[in-house]
Amino acid sequence: MDGKVALITGAGSGIGRHVALGLLSHGYTVALAGRKEQALAETADMSGSNATRAHAMACDVTDPDAVKHLFGQLEEKLGRLDLLFNNAGTFTPQASLEDISYEQWVQAVNVNLTGAFLCTQGAFHLMKKQQPRGGRIINNGSISAHAPRPKAAPYTATKHAITGLTKASALDGRPYDIACGQIDIGNAATDMSELMAKGTLQADGSTRVEPRMSIDNVVKAILYMDSLPLDANVLFMTVMASHMPFVGRG
Repeated sequence: MDGKVALITGAGSGIGRHVALGLLSHGYTVALAGRKEQALAETADMSGSNATRAHAMACDVTDPDAVKHLFGQLEEKLGRLDLLFNNAGTFTPQASLEDISYEQWVQAVNVNLTGAFLCTQGAFHLMKKQQPRGGRIINNGSISAHAPRPKAAPYTATKHAITGLTKASALDGRPYDIACGQIDIGNAATDMSELMAKGTLQADGSTRVEPRMSIDNVVKAILYMDSLPLDANVLFMTVMASHMPFVGRG
């Protein structure tokens, strides 16, 4: 993987941070995108001797002008893009559908869906013109792209929409050697999934502790997906804690 250039959104915490560190340890040059410069700097510092290949680029992915600036920076500083990991996302507070505010809905759509769309657009523009042409886009979906959790309508709807974006991007990218796939992650152990270890709402109304898996499994999955030549693609991959309530949920 030496010499590959990757862009990771939401790289200041959670899955994005861990994937960034994993890619850096495997020889990638990584552009770290996110809203909080301090958090991005912390991710770069955590990479130790690999920090020279970590480039913090603050960006609000919901802002078209900011995304355009991000890809301009990336092209100017790093020259090309081999992998985009559309990871930036947000949760809304647990609430019954009729109690979700318009503002909460819009926030989820803007971050989880529009941000991925804008970054995919930017990647297409760059990947189509660079030499060698093409690249790979991996969207962070969710187990919720298949089966919803209760009281999570905005998150569920946007993750189902990511599946549509993945398929459309895979189709539209074919003529340009742009491969697009989706990774659906279930209960990876990060600071953002601590609720699972304490107990979370189930479809039957009970609250139960759910098992989590090491985040290293997600890093390995991303590395595998990107190890394939561009004439092969993992369109969808599910990586989950084996004993979590997904199959047979409810």
